[in-house]
Amino acid sequence: MELKKKCSRTGAYILLDSLVQNGVEHIFGYPGGAILPIYDELYHWEKANLIKHILVRHEQAAIHAADAYARSTNKPGICFATSGPGATNLVTGIANAKIDSIPLIVITGQVGRTFIGTDAFQETDIFGITLPIVKHSYTVHETHLLPMILSEAFFLAQNGRPGPILIDIPKDVGLEEIANFGYIPINELPKVLNFRTEHTIKAPVFKELIQKCKFSYQPLFYIGGGIVRSNAFQCLRQFVKLFQIPITTTLMGKSSYNEIDHLSLGMLGMVRLVFLNFFLSIEKNKRR
Repeated sequence: MELKKKCSRTGAYILLDSLVQNGVEHIFGYPGGAILPIYDELYHWEKANLIKHILVRHEQAAIHAADAYARSTNKPGICFATSGPGATNLVTGIANAKIDSIPLIVITGQVGRTFIGTDAFQETDIFGITLPIVKHSYTVHETHLLPMILSEAFFLAQNGRPGPILIDIPKDVGLEEIANFGYIPINELPKVLNFRTEHTIKAPVFKELIQKCKFSYQPLFYIGGGIVRSNAFQCLRQFVKLFQIPITTTLMGKSSYNEIDHLSLGMLGMVRLVFLNFFLSIEKNKRR
């Protein structure tokens, strides 16, 4: 259901309101010129105890802190940075979140809309720079679209394979006042925009997996971060114990299974057990 706000509000207010509506309690960031309208508004929301901002000493610390927050709370991490060098300082953390499938909402300030593309002071095309390392990205050109963009961003960051979403907001968008704006709750997006949610596994696929577990020669479970994200530890333990199949994990799959159990072979990969890599290579060549 779309809720209509009738009074005149700035883009910065709409942004903070949308973040709170989507359950945000903490923001990690570092202020700068292009994002100052948002920080000016943030002051009032903090004073009202509606949200808490954690000030860091460098933008890279902000993105890594948001990443750690997302990993430990299972909620999207929120990060603020200004334009130019402030935004580019986030790149390493964004890439890390993309590779590890961590849900982040990264909000960067940008020069005013009329100055975009003129090599204005601290203008950097952060939208283009981060295209290969985000799940999705936006540059906000219409202030009234902010609530929809935020709802979409939260949905995309958490559904399917999680990942970072970048929202680049020009300075004048944060200052612009509009009379009406709509807010769509995240759970309404599948109805309103036909967004797809995650699907449960179908019975025939699961039956095929059971058959392969029963009749495979030297089977091995290769477990990744999906088990951790879906909190499927108990299901994994029961499955492994039932079929007595050994298990190895990726780096992101660590903690999904007790590594001192007799069925655990430890972590696979470059920095871990050599015999596991040899075993998988041999089996792969056998199948050829």
